[in-house]
Amino acid sequence: MNTLRKLINGPKPLVIPGVYDAIGAKIAQKVGFDAMFQTGYGTSATLFGMPDYGFVGATETVENARRICRAVRVPVIVDSDTGYGNALSVWKLVNELEKAGAAGIFLEDQRWPKRCGHMAGKEVVEREEYVEKLQAAVDARKSKDFIIVARTDARATLGLDEAIERGRHYKKMGADVVFVEAPKSVDEMRKIGKSINAPLVANMIEGGATPIVSARELHKMGFKIILYPLSILYANTYATLQTLRELKKSGTTSKVRKNLVSFDEFNDIVELPKFRNLELRYKKSK
Repeated sequence: MNTLRKLINGPKPLVIPGVYDAIGAKIAQKVGFDAMFQTGYGTSATLFGMPDYGFVGATETVENARRICRAVRVPVIVDSDTGYGNALSVWKLVNELEKAGAAGIFLEDQRWPKRCGHMAGKEVVEREEYVEKLQAAVDARKSKDFIIVARTDARATLGLDEAIERGRHYKKMGADVVFVEAPKSVDEMRKIGKSINAPLVANMIEGGATPIVSARELHKMGFKIILYPLSILYANTYATLQTLRELKKSGTTSKVRKNLVSFDEFNDIVELPKFRNLELRYKKSK
């Protein structure tokens, strides 16, 4: 298995989908993605039916990471929000996530309670407070292949120049990857790419504050990780709405049957044949 660090340092852009449960992770792996991202937005929505508004804590994040990491063989980066406390909280969180099988974290400089980076009303902490958490994360990891992505949300509150300066500073203080959240134009994205000498994240949220740009163009601008954190969540929500509306209306799913995977296709995704063979093996051993 390629480590996340090798993938980031490779010659091609690393396109990563967001996942929020084990079945979504298995589908992403089956399709052929080399890495994936555990989305906090999706975790909050699917665990609680609530927005990305600071409702998820360390316990939910680690438990979900454990389920997802056990289900796949490719690297999983975990959205760790602000680290859920102070530097010691971050130190503990990194230890637990690394033990759970995570390949890296996103750690942001928002003030708690945080919210989705494309929502209004964000605030950021002072640089010094964030750097304490960043240094704790760097110190806590056991493997050099565990990646720490430093995210700043300062663009929305303090302007693009401050966000860029924070990104530079966070790289200097030990971050492996820098993520300036929610630039508002392609020109701003180009400026970020030219201004920060580090692997960069481009966050592509359909309907969000940042324009959707192809992975090829983003890579030319200097972005290495091209993240689509909510596409699966939005697609699944759309499909669920369509299916349930039809079921409510007609009492059957016959008209939307073509939009569903088959019984056998789904069983293949969850690897039923493997467990059937395992079951037979133990029966033969009696």
